[in-house]
Amino acid sequence: MTAATTMTSRTTAEHELAELQREHGAPLFALMLRLSDGDRQRAEDLVQETFVRAWQHPEALRADDFDSVRPWLLTVGRRLAIDARRARQARPAEVGDSVLESARVAADHAERSVATLDVREAVKTLTPEHREVLVQVYFRGASVAEAAEALGIPPGTVKSRAYYALRALRRVLPGYAADLR
Repeated sequence: MTAATTMTSRTTAEHELAELQREHGAPLFALMLRLSDGDRQRAEDLVQETFVRAWQHPEALRADDFDSVRPWLLTVGRRLAIDARRARQARPAEVGDSVLESARVAADHAERSVATLDVREAVKTLTPEHREVLVQVYFRGASVAEAAEALGIPPGTVKSRAYYALRALRRVLPGYAADLR
């Protein structure tokens, strides 16, 4: 085959492909748009891939079994769309930078451990009466009435000791003031 023959056949194939695109591109794009849930970029990619397949298999387009190549093009495009959808579902969804920037950061275990140690040291600075009330109400989860009964003091005293104990902790732990409300 000579260079002139190769050039002529390539030009002919390009013209045939351009004719296919003009004749069947709009209906094929409409189908791909519907199958890609309105994503124009994805639909354009599917149309382009369909025409690449047509270019790779010219024998399928010249078969005498059908009057039009449109059914073949629509079938190839539909199968490509199904394959693309399955591929997207098989891998995790992509996350943009804005999603990562607004994502909540989980607290570090080291920070929680340091906070626990700080609170323990601060509780040791309280008077034994205030410490007993905090242990009953906050650490054991007892109600005011239950703490009063366990400690043998009136409920009003439990409330006032809890108030003054938290106030003392706020002074000792200034960075944790919001957590002590």
